[in-house]
Amino acid sequence: MSIKDWPERERPREKLIHQGTGALSDAEVVAVLLRVGTAEVDAVGLARRLISEHGGLRALLEASLTSVSTSRGCGPATFATLHAALELGRRYLYSTLERDGPLESPDAAGNYLVSRMKGYRREVFACLYLDTRHRVIAFRELFLGSIDSATVHPREIVQSCLELNAAAIILAHNHPSGVAEPSTADGALTRRVVEAARLIDVRVLDHLVVGEQEAVSMAARGLF
Repeated sequence: MSIKDWPERERPREKLIHQGTGALSDAEVVAVLLRVGTAEVDAVGLARRLISEHGGLRALLEASLTSVSTSRGCGPATFATLHAALELGRRYLYSTLERDGPLESPDAAGNYLVSRMKGYRREVFACLYLDTRHRVIAFRELFLGSIDSATVHPREIVQSCLELNAAAIILAHNHPSGVAEPSTADGALTRRVVEAARLIDVRVLDHLVVGEQEAVSMAARGLF
């Protein structure tokens, strides 16, 4: 039996339209994206199998092209569909940062940065660039490090601030361990960037450490 033969109120797409996304299970959300199943299983069955084979929804969304496309009934198009959905969510959060005007707290930036950086297996250092009213100009990932640390050059941050005509910046880096706990080295690095940025009259508003579920504000903790 295909999904078309199900009662209308049970079909994932119709359920989403009439009851909202919260009414859908993980498999049903993935099924809406997949649209069709195979000769053996419908889209929901295929989605359930994909999630099960990869050990959960997050693991599926972080799986490699090879892993997803070699699953029975899938291919590169399945991988592309899932990652396009992920990127759409990230871009929505980023557009919200741009639309909502001046950043009043680290929360909005933190939500975006967690969505973008939490799944990275290596440490990445990034910057949000702001204008004189603290509106977002751009987001850039600047330095890629090992699993434990990133080599950050303050002069390159200064150079990018001048290029973008930024008046202030928010620094961010992820902890691949998933624990968003600032280290002593994080504090020392932040102070170096603060000193370098001060020379060109750019303020460092915060340094957010991104973990599995949250971004910790070093400014709120008084760590620089």
